[in-house]
Amino acid sequence: MIGMHRLFIAIRPPAEIRARLLSLPGNVPGARWQDDDQLHLTLRFAGEVGPHQAQDLADALDSVRFGSFSIALAGLGQFERKGRVNTIWAAVQPREPLAQLQRKVDRACVRAGLPPEERAFLPHITLARLGRDAGSTQSFMELNAGLTSPPFSVDSFALFESHLGQSGAIYHQAAIYRATPAEI
Repeated sequence: MIGMHRLFIAIRPPAEIRARLLSLPGNVPGARWQDDDQLHLTLRFAGEVGPHQAQDLADALDSVRFGSFSIALAGLGQFERKGRVNTIWAAVQPREPLAQLQRKVDRACVRAGLPPEERAFLPHITLARLGRDAGSTQSFMELNAGLTSPPFSVDSFALFESHLGQSGAIYHQAAIYRATPAEI
């Protein structure tokens, strides 16, 4: 597997939004909280690709055209697996401009030879991952159910490479793609 790249395409929230997420009160015993470098909103997971396909993907993403738009934090959610919570995440609204951008990114991935995304797109920012031994999330979820933020502008997305280390994943921003200025 030499030369394979584990890639994903995501939006990096601005520093003040990341700070808001990192400062949420409450505790979930045994949860592995994302640190500042790990907070992102995934548009598309590309998975393991070779160097040629990685370059094809970077080139295809270069052709994605989008205008900047605003979103805001809007509550919390959880993913479950086999009836057990394994992820806590922050929701964002509105969904539609994100969904439009995600469809464009997905088409670029398909042009680069990746299969189309099968799963429904649910825009979110992962806050914590929970193993089998993690405690209840109930009090944290109740304490932070009203999570909101001022709107923040999405004017770029990035291609990230993920390296799995002993303390979790380390993300490296490989390329950044900026919004197209609005037509006058």
